[in-house]
Amino acid sequence: MQIELDENDDLLPEYDLDFSKSKPNRFAEKYKKMVRRVGLDADIADEFPTEESVNEALRQYVRMTKEKTPEIPAR
Repeated sequence: MQIELDENDDLLPEYDLDFSKSKPNRFAEKYKKMVRRVGLDADIADEFPTEESVNEALRQYVRMTKEKTPEIPAR
């Protein structure tokens, strides 16, 4: 399906962008370092349908593992 262009349209010249002068995104590498993506197995993904639910479960896990466990005195 081809789009017919209206030659009387005032916005057409604005769409003619010159990308030859564009620069790479200077923030892209920093963003890559901030975000980590991991894959979930299907059975786990069924239990955690959203990104927020995965993050909250992992935060709870970290809190539980960092809690001090009572020391058992040696005999």
